[in-house]
Amino acid sequence: MTILEAARKLNAEVIVEGDAVANSIRHVVASDLMSDVLLVDDEDILLLTSLASDQVLRTAHIIGAVGVIVVNGKSLPTSMVQVARDLGITLIKSDKNKFDACIAVHKALESA
Repeated sequence: MTILEAARKLNAEVIVEGDAVANSIRHVVASDLMSDVLLVDDEDILLLTSLASDQVLRTAHIIGAVGVIVVNGKSLPTSMVQVARDLGITLIKSDKNKFDACIAVHKALESA
């Protein structure tokens, strides 16, 4: 499953299509603590978070994430959108809460 397919499953809005939109998601990390995310040592990661800040994208870039889905319907600052474009990271906004988003992505990954 790609990040765009995950976005469709969540009925989420794709804000920025990054460089890795065609990559398959193999792992999902759901966290608001970027220090915990930095400890992840996997590839092809989708990051789900309710933290709407530039730091999320910088962290995603460091770990080589496929993209970021910001949950809870948070409004995204324009600086975050610009950072996503600059770093080539897919940025998606979802109205689902983190728990429901995780369940939806998990079900989609199981059926893929």
